Amino acid sequence: MTIVLMIVGLALLLIGANYLTEGASAIAKRFGISEFVIGLTIVAVGTSAPEFVVSLISTFNGSTDVAIGNILGSNIFNALMILGVTALIRPIRIEHNTLSRDIPFGLLAAVVLAISGLDAWLNGESGIITRSEGMLMLCFLVVFMVYSFITAKRDEAPAEASTIETPTKKRPIWLEIVMIGGGLAGLIYGGDLFLEYAVIFARDMGMSEAVIAVTLMAGGTSMPELITCVIAASKNKGQMALGNVIGSNISNIFLILGTCATVSPLQLGNILPIDLIILVGASLIIAVTAFTFRRNEIDRTEGVIFALLYISYIIYLLMR
Repeated sequence: MTIVLMIVGLALLLIGANYLTEGASAIAKRFGISEFVIGLTIVAVGTSAPEFVVSLISTFNGSTDVAIGNILGSNIFNALMILGVTALIRPIRIEHNTLSRDIPFGLLAAVVLAISGLDAWLNGESGIITRSEGMLMLCFLVVFMVYSFITAKRDEAPAEASTIETPTKKRPIWLEIVMIGGGLAGLIYGGDLFLEYAVIFARDMGMSEAVIAVTLMAGGTSMPELITCVIAASKNKGQMALGNVIGSNISNIFLILGTCATVSPLQLGNILPIDLIILVGASLIIAVTAFTFRRNEIDRTEGVIFALLYISYIIYLLMR
């Protein structure tokens, strides 16, 4: 029965991701906003809802290391496994604005978290993310959101002025909003259902709470991002997939951890400095890949490398 309910959760994730992708794409075209920006903001925040719920509940319950482990594991999963799988389905083209604006912001988010977590350790104390650091993360989120929308509208204006679009039949806007809302509901409920019974399954297999938090819990709460990116890639919407990954990672740190740390200072507990360094390394790999090898594209070979790096990290965690 546990496995059946896990499959039901995954099915809801798949259906929700499909409707969310279609609705978000339609809204983007209607209001002249690029699919990348929609993926970077609305879809990214929406699909980060499971991480938000799990981390916030963990914070209220005093399990702050679980809250941080969930976000840290999710971001590494997003950067390596999700982008790797997405690139295997279809190479991801990287636009100029992504190189100059969004990838650096994603790296900045990882560095901010690493500095916040390593600061106390450098002074010989236990790691902690303070309320003031949480508020600073929320300020970074506001700057990122505003900057993304302003630059997107500025960069798209000339192209829109010089392009004559062929009239196409559109869905009613209320239906597009229902598709997005219903898709998000399916993602969130499906993710929660999958996570609940996946944890039960893991405990039955004898896995520890720490391993569950950083691996299974992180992977489970990242299922909406994975399914959304797979659906987007299969529909040749690679920019939405890339935007969703980068936006989710930024939202996970600046929004979720920022909110949790503002509610209560976060003790890192069993999260080690090497975990924060690996997070920064995963974000740095995206930037390096974008500027080297086959430039302006994450191809299938790089996708395989990303996935293998994530598998290596999981093996390292299990051995540790």
